[in-house]
Amino acid sequence: MIDYAQLNQYMYEGNTAKVQEMIKQALADGLPVNEILSEGLIAGMAVLGEDFKHNILYVPEVLIAARAMKAGLNELKPFLGEGDAIQKRGTVIIGTVKGDLHDIGKNLVSMMAEGAGYEVYDLGVDISSDQFIEAAQEYKADIVGMSALLTTTMPYMKTVVDDFKKNGLNHIKLVIGGAPINKAYAEEIGADGFGADAASSVEVFHQLMDAS
Repeated sequence: MIDYAQLNQYMYEGNTAKVQEMIKQALADGLPVNEILSEGLIAGMAVLGEDFKHNILYVPEVLIAARAMKAGLNELKPFLGEGDAIQKRGTVIIGTVKGDLHDIGKNLVSMMAEGAGYEVYDLGVDISSDQFIEAAQEYKADIVGMSALLTTTMPYMKTVVDDFKKNGLNHIKLVIGGAPINKAYAEEIGADGFGADAASSVEVFHQLMDAS
């Protein structure tokens, strides 16, 4: 029988090999994929997110743990199409806006959202409004997350928000984040949410999905 607390601990420590080993064993034992995912990975990422939010863990440790989570997720992916697969929370498109090449924060949000049960499409950096819109339509996104680290690239977020509205895509929720961004700016440009950090961003995703 799998010890989910131990699996959570290995993931927390970023022990990729042990995470993969335990998930392979759980699958071999015939445990339901949705149980392994929710108890083994999503529960672990929730603890990680809380500790990151309260400065118990910092970016390097979270990145290492998130890589272990991703490796575990890759073990489960071949089985996620089966009948007992977990119901995904929603679809998220994420990218750093045009003119900005910073990606650590975006990568963290991407990995933590995936760990929380979202289907995530990471578009990368330097993403134009058209690229966000095309991806949102192609993947039927519920949420689009935009990141910016530079004050010079912040205004482009408003361009994206305005373009989504012009294209009649108001049903897609737009969440922004990054070092120079705050809640007041999100409200000013008409975004639906603001994530102060990776864990908070995922919480905002939850709130928006629950409200929709």
